[in-house]
Amino acid sequence: MAAPICKSSDYKLTSLHDVQSNTAYLGDASGYNWVASGTPVVYNDEALLLTMAPDTVGTLLMGTHYVWYGKISATMTTSQGQGVVTAFIMMSDVKDEIDFEFVGVDLESAQSNYYWQGVTDYNNGSPIQTTNTVSNTHTYTIDWQPDYISWSIDGKVGRTVNKKDTYNSTDNKYHFPQTPSRVQLSLWPAGLPTNGQGTIAWAGGLINWDSPYMQNGYYYAQVKEVSVECYNPPSNTATNGNQAYYYLNSEGLESDVAIGNNNTILGSILATGDNPEFKPKSKTTDGSKPTSTPETVPGISGGGSQQLGGQQGGSNPASPSGSATPGSSPVGGGPSTFEQGHGSMTGQASTVVAGSAVALVGFFVAALMM
Repeated sequence: MAAPICKSSDYKLTSLHDVQSNTAYLGDASGYNWVASGTPVVYNDEALLLTMAPDTVGTLLMGTHYVWYGKISATMTTSQGQGVVTAFIMMSDVKDEIDFEFVGVDLESAQSNYYWQGVTDYNNGSPIQTTNTVSNTHTYTIDWQPDYISWSIDGKVGRTVNKKDTYNSTDNKYHFPQTPSRVQLSLWPAGLPTNGQGTIAWAGGLINWDSPYMQNGYYYAQVKEVSVECYNPPSNTATNGNQAYYYLNSEGLESDVAIGNNNTILGSILATGDNPEFKPKSKTTDGSKPTSTPETVPGISGGGSQQLGGQQGGSNPASPSGSATPGSSPVGGGPSTFEQGHGSMTGQASTVVAGSAVALVGFFVAALMM
Protein backbone atom coordinates (compact mmCIF):
# COMPACT_ATOMS: atom_id res chain seq x y z
CA MET A 1 0.00 0.00 0.00
CA ALA A 2 1.23 3.52 -0.70
CA ALA A 3 2.25 5.54 2.36
CA PRO A 4 1.27 9.12 3.30
CA ILE A 5 4.06 11.54 2.43
CA CYS A 6 6.23 13.32 4.99
CA LYS A 7 4.84 16.32 6.88
CA SER A 8 7.13 18.70 8.77
CA SER A 9 5.62 19.45 12.15
CA ASP A 10 6.27 19.88 15.85
CA TYR A 11 3.97 17.59 17.82
CA LYS A 12 3.24 18.40 21.47
CA LEU A 13 2.04 15.11 22.89
CA THR A 14 -0.36 16.41 25.53
CA SER A 15 -3.61 14.59 24.71
CA LEU A 16 -5.08 11.64 22.84
CA HIS A 17 -7.15 13.78 20.46
CA ASP A 18 -4.62 13.21 17.68
CA VAL A 19 -4.21 9.48 18.37
CA GLN A 20 -6.24 6.65 16.81
CA SER A 21 -6.30 2.97 17.72
CA ASN A 22 -4.33 0.69 15.43
CA THR A 23 -7.44 -1.45 14.89
CA ALA A 24 -9.37 1.53 13.54
CA TYR A 25 -6.69 3.31 11.46
CA LEU A 26 -6.85 2.36 7.77
CA GLY A 27 -4.35 4.77 6.24
CA ASP A 28 -6.10 8.14 6.19
CA ALA A 29 -3.39 10.38 7.66
CA SER A 30 -5.57 13.49 7.29
CA GLY A 31 -7.55 12.59 10.40
CA TYR A 32 -4.83 11.60 12.85
CA ASN A 33 -1.08 12.08 13.14
CA TRP A 34 -0.53 9.12 15.50
CA VAL A 35 -1.66 5.51 15.79
CA ALA A 36 -1.35 3.52 19.01
CA SER A 37 -1.54 -0.02 20.31
CA GLY A 38 -1.50 -0.74 24.01
CA THR A 39 -2.45 2.02 26.43
CA PRO A 40 -0.97 5.51 26.12
CA VAL A 41 -1.94 7.69 29.08
CA VAL A 42 -2.14 11.48 29.24
CA TYR A 43 0.11 12.78 32.01
CA ASN A 44 -0.64 16.15 33.59
CA ASP A 45 -1.55 17.69 30.21
CA GLU A 46 2.14 17.82 29.35
CA ALA A 47 3.13 14.40 28.00
CA LEU A 48 1.98 10.93 27.02
CA LEU A 49 2.98 7.92 29.05
CA LEU A 50 3.77 4.71 27.19
CA THR A 51 2.57 2.16 29.73
CA MET A 52 3.32 -1.53 30.26
CA ALA A 53 1.26 -3.47 32.80
CA PRO A 54 1.68 -7.17 33.70
CA ASP A 55 0.56 -9.63 31.04
CA THR A 56 0.77 -7.03 28.28
CA VAL A 57 3.45 -6.23 25.74
CA GLY A 58 3.49 -2.52 26.39
CA THR A 59 2.56 0.42 24.20
CA LEU A 60 3.52 1.49 20.68
CA LEU A 61 2.94 4.96 19.24
CA MET A 62 3.44 5.40 15.48
CA GLY A 63 3.33 8.39 13.17
CA THR A 64 0.85 8.22 10.31
CA HIS A 65 3.04 10.23 7.93
CA TYR A 66 6.18 8.56 6.66
CA VAL A 67 9.57 10.26 6.46
CA TRP A 68 11.93 9.84 3.53
CA TYR A 69 15.06 11.52 4.85
CA GLY A 70 14.71 14.16 7.50
CA LYS A 71 15.60 15.26 11.01
CA ILE A 72 13.44 13.57 13.64
CA SER A 73 13.62 14.37 17.37
CA ALA A 74 11.88 12.99 20.44
CA THR A 75 11.94 14.71 23.82
CA MET A 76 11.36 12.02 26.41
CA THR A 77 12.33 10.07 29.49
CA THR A 78 12.71 6.30 29.56
CA SER A 79 11.54 3.48 31.78
CA GLN A 80 13.87 1.37 33.92
CA GLY A 81 14.32 -2.11 35.29
CA GLN A 82 15.72 -5.37 34.02
CA GLY A 83 14.00 -6.71 30.92
CA VAL A 84 12.39 -3.32 30.17
CA VAL A 85 13.23 -1.55 26.90
CA THR A 86 12.19 1.91 25.69
CA ALA A 87 12.64 2.71 21.99
CA PHE A 88 12.55 5.62 19.55
CA ILE A 89 13.04 4.29 16.05
CA MET A 90 12.38 4.78 12.36
CA MET A 91 11.02 1.72 10.53
CA SER A 92 10.17 1.27 6.85
CA ASP A 93 7.85 -1.24 5.23
CA VAL A 94 10.84 -3.12 3.79
CA LYS A 95 12.40 -3.19 7.28
CA ASP A 96 15.00 -0.46 6.94
CA GLU A 97 15.50 0.70 10.52
CA ILE A 98 17.23 3.43 12.52
CA ASP A 99 17.17 3.07 16.31
CA PHE A 100 17.59 4.70 19.65
CA GLU A 101 16.99 1.97 22.24
CA PHE A 102 17.23 2.25 26.00
CA VAL A 103 17.80 -0.84 28.14
CA GLY A 104 16.31 -0.41 31.60
CA VAL A 105 19.44 -1.52 33.47
CA ASP A 106 21.69 1.01 31.73
CA LEU A 107 20.47 4.53 32.37
CA GLU A 108 23.65 6.30 31.31
CA SER A 109 23.67 5.45 27.62
CA ALA A 110 21.47 5.22 24.54
CA GLN A 111 22.02 2.40 22.08
CA SER A 112 22.20 3.58 18.47
CA ASN A 113 21.65 1.08 15.70
CA TYR A 114 20.59 0.68 12.08
CA TYR A 115 19.52 -2.14 9.77
CA TRP A 116 18.91 -2.59 6.07
CA GLN A 117 15.91 -4.64 4.99
CA GLY A 118 15.87 -6.58 8.24
CA VAL A 119 19.33 -8.10 7.80
CA THR A 120 20.47 -8.91 11.34
CA ASP A 121 23.99 -7.50 11.28
CA TYR A 122 24.93 -7.20 14.95
CA ASN A 123 27.95 -5.03 14.22
CA ASN A 124 25.82 -1.96 13.51
CA GLY A 125 25.15 -0.94 17.10
CA SER A 126 27.04 1.53 19.25
CA PRO A 127 26.25 3.14 22.64
CA ILE A 128 26.15 6.90 23.13
CA GLN A 129 26.86 8.13 26.65
CA THR A 130 24.48 10.52 28.37
CA THR A 131 23.12 11.32 31.84
CA ASN A 132 20.34 9.43 33.58
CA THR A 133 17.65 8.76 30.97
CA VAL A 134 14.88 8.29 33.54
CA SER A 135 15.34 11.31 35.80
CA ASN A 136 16.57 13.65 33.04
CA THR A 137 14.53 14.70 30.01
CA HIS A 138 16.68 14.51 26.88
CA THR A 139 16.03 15.29 23.23
CA TYR A 140 17.18 12.45 20.98
CA THR A 141 17.66 13.31 17.30
CA ILE A 142 18.09 11.17 14.19
CA ASP A 143 19.44 13.21 11.28
CA TRP A 144 18.81 10.96 8.28
CA GLN A 145 20.41 12.16 5.09
CA PRO A 146 20.72 10.27 1.77
CA ASP A 147 24.45 9.87 2.41
CA TYR A 148 24.71 9.59 6.19
CA ILE A 149 22.89 9.16 9.51
CA SER A 150 23.81 10.93 12.73
CA TRP A 151 22.48 10.30 16.23
CA SER A 152 22.45 13.25 18.64
CA ILE A 153 21.50 13.82 22.26
CA ASP A 154 20.55 17.34 23.30
CA GLY A 155 22.11 18.72 20.13
CA LYS A 156 25.46 16.96 20.52
CA VAL A 157 26.28 14.42 17.81
CA GLY A 158 27.26 11.12 19.38
CA ARG A 159 27.64 8.99 16.27
CA THR A 160 27.67 9.25 12.47
CA VAL A 161 27.44 6.48 9.87
CA ASN A 162 28.22 7.25 6.21
CA LYS A 163 26.38 5.40 3.47
CA LYS A 164 29.62 4.85 1.56
CA ASP A 165 30.88 2.72 4.45
CA THR A 166 27.89 0.34 4.31
CA TYR A 167 28.61 -1.12 0.85
CA ASN A 168 28.25 -4.90 0.76
CA SER A 169 30.47 -6.56 -1.83
CA THR A 170 28.47 -9.80 -1.74
CA ASP A 171 25.24 -8.36 -3.16
CA ASN A 172 26.75 -5.09 -4.43
CA LYS A 173 24.29 -2.97 -2.47
CA TYR A 174 24.53 -0.35 0.23
CA HIS A 175 23.15 -1.82 3.46
CA PHE A 176 21.92 1.59 4.51
CA PRO A 177 18.38 2.65 5.51
CA GLN A 178 17.00 4.33 2.39
CA THR A 179 13.22 3.88 2.18
CA PRO A 180 10.26 5.87 3.64
CA SER A 181 9.91 5.13 7.34
CA ARG A 182 7.55 5.77 10.24
CA VAL A 183 8.38 7.35 13.57
CA GLN A 184 7.77 4.76 16.28
CA LEU A 185 8.03 5.12 20.07
CA SER A 186 7.51 2.14 22.31
CA LEU A 187 7.87 0.51 25.69
CA TRP A 188 8.14 -3.28 25.54
CA PRO A 189 9.12 -6.32 27.67
CA ALA A 190 12.29 -7.79 26.20
CA GLY A 191 12.74 -9.80 29.38
CA LEU A 192 9.77 -12.13 28.98
CA PRO A 193 10.77 -15.72 29.89
CA THR A 194 9.40 -16.90 26.54
CA ASN A 195 11.88 -14.72 24.62
CA GLY A 196 15.25 -15.99 23.45
CA GLN A 197 18.11 -16.10 25.93
CA GLY A 198 20.08 -13.61 23.83
CA THR A 199 17.24 -11.12 24.02
CA ILE A 200 16.80 -11.60 27.75
CA ALA A 201 20.53 -11.19 28.40
CA TRP A 202 20.66 -8.05 26.24
CA ALA A 203 17.76 -6.60 28.23
CA GLY A 204 19.47 -7.22 31.57
CA GLY A 205 17.47 -10.23 32.67
CA LEU A 206 13.92 -11.38 33.20
CA ILE A 207 11.32 -8.69 33.75
CA ASN A 208 10.00 -8.24 37.29
CA TRP A 209 6.28 -7.50 37.40
CA ASP A 210 6.54 -6.59 41.10
CA SER A 211 9.29 -4.06 40.56
CA PRO A 212 9.46 -0.83 42.62
CA TYR A 213 10.01 0.92 39.28
CA MET A 214 6.36 0.27 38.42
CA GLN A 215 3.87 2.94 39.44
CA ASN A 216 0.09 2.64 39.41
CA GLY A 217 0.58 -0.96 38.35
CA TYR A 218 2.69 -0.36 35.25
CA TYR A 219 6.10 0.55 33.89
CA TYR A 220 6.06 3.79 31.94
CA ALA A 221 8.13 6.03 29.66
CA GLN A 222 7.19 9.65 29.08
CA VAL A 223 7.16 11.34 25.64
CA LYS A 224 6.65 15.08 25.60
CA GLU A 225 7.32 16.18 22.06
CA VAL A 226 8.25 14.86 18.62
CA SER A 227 9.47 17.09 15.81
CA VAL A 228 9.86 16.16 12.15
CA GLU A 229 11.72 18.19 9.54
CA CYS A 230 11.24 16.66 6.08
CA TYR A 231 14.14 16.77 3.63
CA ASN A 232 13.73 16.89 -0.14
CA PRO A 233 13.58 13.51 -1.87
CA PRO A 234 16.53 12.43 -4.04
CA SER A 235 16.73 14.50 -7.22
CA ASN A 236 16.18 11.50 -9.51
CA THR A 237 12.93 10.40 -7.81
CA ALA A 238 10.09 9.54 -10.18
CA THR A 239 7.35 12.04 -9.32
CA ASN A 240 3.77 12.25 -10.58
CA GLY A 241 2.03 13.77 -7.56
CA ASN A 242 2.69 14.88 -4.01
CA GLN A 243 0.52 12.78 -1.67
CA ALA A 244 2.15 9.39 -1.20
CA TYR A 245 5.27 7.27 -1.45
CA TYR A 246 4.99 4.03 -3.37
CA TYR A 247 7.32 1.32 -4.68
CA LEU A 248 8.01 0.70 -8.35
CA ASN A 249 9.16 -2.87 -7.70
CA SER A 250 9.97 -5.28 -4.90
CA GLU A 251 13.71 -4.54 -4.61
CA GLY A 252 13.01 -1.96 -1.94
CA LEU A 253 15.91 0.37 -2.72
CA GLU A 254 15.96 4.16 -2.79
CA SER A 255 15.76 4.13 -6.58
CA ASP A 256 12.57 2.03 -6.39
CA VAL A 257 10.60 4.65 -4.44
CA ALA A 258 8.33 7.08 -6.31
CA ILE A 259 6.00 9.90 -5.27
CA GLY A 260 2.45 10.17 -6.57
CA ASN A 261 -1.16 10.71 -5.60
CA ASN A 262 -1.80 7.04 -4.89
CA ASN A 263 -4.53 5.90 -2.54
CA THR A 264 -3.26 5.16 0.97
CA ILE A 265 -6.57 4.07 2.53
CA LEU A 266 -7.61 0.45 2.92
CA GLY A 267 -11.21 -0.70 2.67
CA SER A 268 -11.13 -2.67 5.93
CA ILE A 269 -8.79 -3.89 8.64
CA LEU A 270 -8.34 -7.13 6.66
CA ALA A 271 -7.54 -5.47 3.33
CA THR A 272 -4.00 -5.45 1.95
CA GLY A 273 -1.97 -3.57 -0.62
CA ASP A 274 -2.75 -6.38 -3.07
CA ASN A 275 -6.47 -6.12 -2.35
CA PRO A 276 -7.03 -2.65 -0.82
CA GLU A 277 -10.83 -2.62 -1.21
CA PHE A 278 -11.40 -5.96 0.50
CA LYS A 279 -14.31 -5.99 2.95
CA PRO A 280 -15.04 -9.36 4.61
CA LYS A 281 -18.55 -10.67 4.42
CA SER A 282 -20.30 -11.36 7.73
CA LYS A 283 -20.37 -15.05 8.53
CA THR A 284 -23.32 -16.61 10.31
CA THR A 285 -23.35 -19.29 12.93
CA ASP A 286 -27.07 -20.13 12.85
CA GLY A 287 -28.10 -19.04 9.39
CA SER A 288 -29.39 -15.67 10.48
CA LYS A 289 -27.18 -13.88 12.98
CA PRO A 290 -23.88 -12.43 11.75
CA THR A 291 -20.79 -13.15 13.81
CA SER A 292 -18.86 -10.42 15.56
CA THR A 293 -15.63 -8.92 14.26
CA PRO A 294 -12.70 -11.28 13.65
CA GLU A 295 -11.23 -12.73 16.83
CA THR A 296 -7.70 -11.79 15.84
CA VAL A 297 -6.15 -9.20 13.61
CA PRO A 298 -3.39 -10.42 11.27
CA GLY A 299 0.02 -9.30 12.43
CA ILE A 300 -1.04 -8.24 15.90
CA SER A 301 -2.55 -11.42 17.28
CA GLY A 302 -1.22 -11.80 20.79
CA GLY A 303 -0.58 -8.09 21.11
CA GLY A 304 -1.35 -5.83 24.02
CA SER A 305 -4.48 -3.87 24.75
CA GLN A 306 -6.46 -2.88 21.70
CA GLN A 307 -7.94 0.14 23.42
CA LEU A 308 -6.71 3.67 23.87
CA GLY A 309 -6.82 4.08 27.61
CA GLY A 310 -7.51 7.80 27.51
CA GLN A 311 -6.58 8.24 31.14
CA GLN A 312 -5.67 11.62 32.50
CA GLY A 313 -2.61 11.42 34.71
CA GLY A 314 -2.33 13.48 37.84
CA SER A 315 0.75 15.23 39.16
CA ASN A 316 2.41 11.86 39.62
CA PRO A 317 2.23 8.85 37.26
CA ALA A 318 1.37 6.75 40.29
CA SER A 319 -1.97 8.46 40.75
CA PRO A 320 -3.85 9.08 37.48
CA SER A 321 -7.58 9.53 37.46
CA GLY A 322 -9.97 7.65 35.21
CA SER A 323 -10.99 4.03 35.10
CA ALA A 324 -9.14 2.63 32.08
CA THR A 325 -6.63 -0.07 32.93
CA PRO A 326 -3.30 0.07 31.07
CA GLY A 327 -2.70 -3.08 29.09
CA SER A 328 -5.99 -4.89 29.36
CA SER A 329 -6.54 -8.37 27.99
CA PRO A 330 -4.38 -9.06 24.95
CA VAL A 331 -5.87 -9.81 21.56
CA GLY A 332 -5.70 -13.49 20.75
CA GLY A 333 -5.24 -14.54 24.35
CA GLY A 334 -1.82 -13.14 25.21
CA PRO A 335 1.67 -13.29 23.79
CA SER A 336 3.92 -16.29 23.62
CA THR A 337 6.93 -14.15 22.79
CA PHE A 338 7.55 -10.49 22.11
CA GLU A 339 10.60 -8.86 20.59
CA GLN A 340 10.85 -5.44 18.99
CA GLY A 341 13.64 -3.91 16.99
CA HIS A 342 17.01 -5.47 16.34
CA GLY A 343 18.58 -4.55 19.60
CA SER A 344 16.77 -7.66 20.72
CA MET A 345 18.74 -9.67 18.16
CA THR A 346 15.74 -10.83 16.20
CA GLY A 347 14.51 -10.36 12.67
CA GLN A 348 11.42 -8.50 11.56
CA ALA A 349 8.31 -9.63 9.76
CA SER A 350 5.59 -7.85 7.90
CA THR A 351 2.42 -6.78 9.71
CA VAL A 352 -1.06 -5.42 9.02
CA VAL A 353 -2.49 -2.14 7.80
CA ALA A 354 -1.40 1.43 8.08
CA GLY A 355 -1.68 2.97 4.66
CA SER A 356 1.79 1.50 4.19
CA ALA A 357 3.33 -1.13 1.98
CA VAL A 358 2.29 -3.99 4.19
CA ALA A 359 1.44 -3.06 7.71
CA LEU A 360 -0.45 -1.16 10.30
CA VAL A 361 2.01 -1.78 13.05
CA GLY A 362 5.27 -1.50 11.13
CA PHE A 363 7.71 -3.45 13.21
CA PHE A 364 5.37 -5.75 15.13
CA VAL A 365 6.14 -9.34 14.12
CA ALA A 366 3.28 -11.75 13.66
CA ALA A 367 5.06 -14.64 15.34
CA LEU A 368 7.29 -12.90 17.84
CA MET A 369 5.69 -9.53 18.37
CA MET A 370 2.33 -7.73 18.71
